Amino acid sequence: MSRLNLLEETRYEKVPVTVYKDQQEASKAVAHRIAELIRRKQAIGEKTVLGLATGATPVGVYNELARLHREEGLSFRDVVTFNLDEYYPMQPTAPQSYVRFMDENLFNHIDIEKANVHIPDGTLPLEEIPAFCLEYERKIEKLGGLDLQVLGIGRTGHIGFNEPGSAPNSGTRLVTLDDLTRRDASRDFGGKENVPTKAITMGIGTIFKAREIVLMAWNGKKASIVRKAVEGEISGEVPATYLQLSDNVEFVLDQDAAAELTRFGTPWLVKDCVWDAQLTRKAVIWLSNTVKKPILKLTEEDYNAHGMAQLGVNRGPVYNINIDVFNQLQHTITGWPGGKPNSDDSGRPERANPAQKRVLIFSPHPDDDVISMGGTFIRLVDQGHDVHVAYQTSGNTAVWDDDVLRYMEFAIDFSRSIGQDGETLSSVYEQMRAFIARKQPNQVDTREIQDVKAFIRKSEAIAGARYAGLSDDHIHFQALPFYESGKTKKNPVTDRDIELTMELLQKVKPHQVFAAGDFEDPHGTHIVCFNIITEALRRLRAAGETWVEDCWLWMYRGAWHEFETHEIEMAVPLSPQEVERKRIAIFKHQSQKDRPVFPGDDEREFWVRAQERNRETARRYDHLGLADYEAMEAFVRFHY
Repeated sequence: MSRLNLLEETRYEKVPVTVYKDQQEASKAVAHRIAELIRRKQAIGEKTVLGLATGATPVGVYNELARLHREEGLSFRDVVTFNLDEYYPMQPTAPQSYVRFMDENLFNHIDIEKANVHIPDGTLPLEEIPAFCLEYERKIEKLGGLDLQVLGIGRTGHIGFNEPGSAPNSGTRLVTLDDLTRRDASRDFGGKENVPTKAITMGIGTIFKAREIVLMAWNGKKASIVRKAVEGEISGEVPATYLQLSDNVEFVLDQDAAAELTRFGTPWLVKDCVWDAQLTRKAVIWLSNTVKKPILKLTEEDYNAHGMAQLGVNRGPVYNINIDVFNQLQHTITGWPGGKPNSDDSGRPERANPAQKRVLIFSPHPDDDVISMGGTFIRLVDQGHDVHVAYQTSGNTAVWDDDVLRYMEFAIDFSRSIGQDGETLSSVYEQMRAFIARKQPNQVDTREIQDVKAFIRKSEAIAGARYAGLSDDHIHFQALPFYESGKTKKNPVTDRDIELTMELLQKVKPHQVFAAGDFEDPHGTHIVCFNIITEALRRLRAAGETWVEDCWLWMYRGAWHEFETHEIEMAVPLSPQEVERKRIAIFKHQSQKDRPVFPGDDEREFWVRAQERNRETARRYDHLGLADYEAMEAFVRFHY
């Protein structure tokens, strides 16, 4: 690509941006950039001064730096580090401490001198913090300033813990955390109420003095805030926009985090495009929403005024383009998610045959099935398909402790009511009460408490699946080993997780698999479960299982975000009565009402989120000029 073309393509971007295929590739690139800096300065006898970040974003960088030390002899003896921030108050030995994070992810694996490591002190008395912050700044200045500062970006646009409202010339100081920042951290602390309200952070002014600044962001959860930081106006409401004023900054992104930048999200605004069917569909839907007209009312003037003249010239007349896209959307709508028997299926998202399909719905947590596709679930059963549901994990970390005691009290009373003494249960109950009374945030539960929490989720899942019409022998509980750590941080996936999934798939031999494709799940369980399913299917195909060739995998979305309209390949409309049935199925999960343990950044109840999301999907179709349904559940086919 010529420099002129690149400048045109990136003209909305106010900072240099480098986009990599994935976060692994990007993390390695940043790590090697740091390693090159260290070696260059070592060669001239100088120390390297690094500003480091915490959180999930830089973990891959630290892993690669540790590998470079271990396998390629990269030494950190002449490296001095200053971390961006630390919660306040915070003990350095606490699981959530950034001291512990840095030790576990980097410092324990390299040869850095402990005296060269600097992290804000979360144990200081409040009155000593101002002096500590001034000394932190003085140490950086005495070393000649930061050579390179590594940053992540929070969903409020914060860098470090410089929340909205931070001044561009701010120094190291004590700050109050934004509510969204605390919600994002809630899983690490066992609930938002346990997240500290304050933190000590390097200031934006301190960060600005670094000779190089590298801001990294991965996955679609960051796409919206990345676009604001890169293309938006400079504003204290999005502190990362202040980086637009620096000549030394670079944003390093993976493809998902870059997805909403103009050159990727709406490329026709900045360059000539290759107008394939997918891009055409995306552009026409965007145009319809932008000018607030149904698709069939879009005109050539609309195309020309919104960067789509080339499409009109190449594939026009524009009315024919409109009709084509309208028909594509019309063909995604079906009341027969298992395929309509004895019908022409050439314009339908699913095959007509076999008329009665074997269907396997995978649910990462015990309620994702009904929250995400409860209406479709019920319709598949009503239409006579052989439907199974598999709950991949126990969900036992997402139950309140007081629910455990309530269920135990019920069990004790029930035992006594049928002539049992209940003494053994009473003893276990008292041990549980004592443990819960002294339990620390995110402390691992006892095995008995974990079991009761799992039993609660299991009984609710059975109730929901039975309400959908399943018999007990079609309800499967996998309890995949990767999840059963008792902690919010899960174990690595092993072959056993995949083998258990292969065994179930081989038992059912489904024509349809439904799986959670909601990779913005803040807990990460969905993508882990999805990858287990796809790997199991690939291994079965490689083993010569011919039924796999006829098995279609449909992705659904959960409680967070819906698919974009142009992505949807099957839209199942729900009547008001079906919306009500779905709501009742969700209500069977009483432990997740009225306030789940880990709600993410949305305080609405799950049934409200699901109902409003399904209604919004239907509304989007209506605004494009299609039929106005009460609600819709959306699916995208995955080709494994």
